[in-house]
Amino acid sequence: MARNMARRQRKKEEWENNMVETKSIPDIIVDLIVYFCVALVALCSVIPMWHVLMSSFSDGKSLLAHVGLVLWPVGGFTLDGYSLIFQNASIVSGYINTIIYTVAFTTIGFLLSAVTGYALSRDTKLKKPVTMALMITMLFGGGMVPTYMVIRALGWVGTPWALVIPGCTNSMYCIMMMNAFNAIPKEMYEASHIDGAGHLSTLFEITLPQAMNMGAVIILNLVIGQWNSWLPASIYVPNKKALWPLQLVIRQITSENADFLNSSNPNYSRYLIQFAVIIAAIAPIIIAFPFFQDKMERGVIQGGVKG
Repeated sequence: MARNMARRQRKKEEWENNMVETKSIPDIIVDLIVYFCVALVALCSVIPMWHVLMSSFSDGKSLLAHVGLVLWPVGGFTLDGYSLIFQNASIVSGYINTIIYTVAFTTIGFLLSAVTGYALSRDTKLKKPVTMALMITMLFGGGMVPTYMVIRALGWVGTPWALVIPGCTNSMYCIMMMNAFNAIPKEMYEASHIDGAGHLSTLFEITLPQAMNMGAVIILNLVIGQWNSWLPASIYVPNKKALWPLQLVIRQITSENADFLNSSNPNYSRYLIQFAVIIAAIAPIIIAFPFFQDKMERGVIQGGVKG
C-alpha cells in the first residue's frame, strides 16, 4: 500500500514538472530585447541627473576645465555650491514662491477635476454633450496668445493669479476622474442617498476616497507640472523678480553664469550653484514620489481597465 502511494506521488510530481512551461528560444530573445530597452531607457534617464549631482559636489575651477560627463566629483568633494544657495535671496524667494504656487495650483486643480468628474459621472441629459465639449477642448486648445489676452483683460498680468489660475482647469483630468467615479458601484450612490447624504457629502465622504488611486495620479501630475513651470512667469511677471518661481530663477542663473568669468577675480564656486539648485529643486519631487507610487500604479491600472 505504501509503495503504491509512493508511486502515485512520484507520478504526480513528474506530471506537475512536465506541466511547467519552458520558454522557447524566440521568447527568450524577446525578453532579452525588452530588458535591454528598459535598461537603456533607465540609463538615459539616470545619466543626466547623475552628471548634475556629481557636478554639484565638484570643485568649480576643475569642473570648468573638465570635458565630458562627470561620473564622480571633479577636483575633490565640496559643498560650496549648496552653501551659496542659502546666501542667494532670489533662490530662497523662488523656492518659497514655488511651494505656494504648487500648493494653490494643485488644490484648486484637483478640486475642480473632482467636482467636474463627479458631475459628469451622474446620469443626466447634459452628460454626453458636456463630455464631448471637454474632449474637443483637449484637441483644440486656445493657445498661449488667447490665454494672454484673457489674463490681460482680467487685469491679472503682473500678479500671482496669472501663474496659478489658467492651468488649473484640465479637461483630461476631469475625464479621468469621471472614469474613476463610474467605476464605483451604483449601490454606493443609492445607499448614500437613502441615508440622506447630499451630493457634496457623497462626493467628499464616500466616492472621492474610493477614487483616490486615480486622484493620486492627477495630484502628482499637477505638482510636477507646476513645480517645473517657468514659461508663464516669464510671460506674465517678467519684471517682478519677487514673484518668480524657482525654475525661472534657475534659468536666469544659468544664463548669467558666464558673466562672472570675465571678472578679474572670479569666484569659481558660483559656477556650482546652478547644479546645486537643480538638485535642490528636484529633491522634493523625488522624496514625495515613493508615497504616491502605490496609488499611482493602481490608478494607472484602473484607468486602463475602466477608461
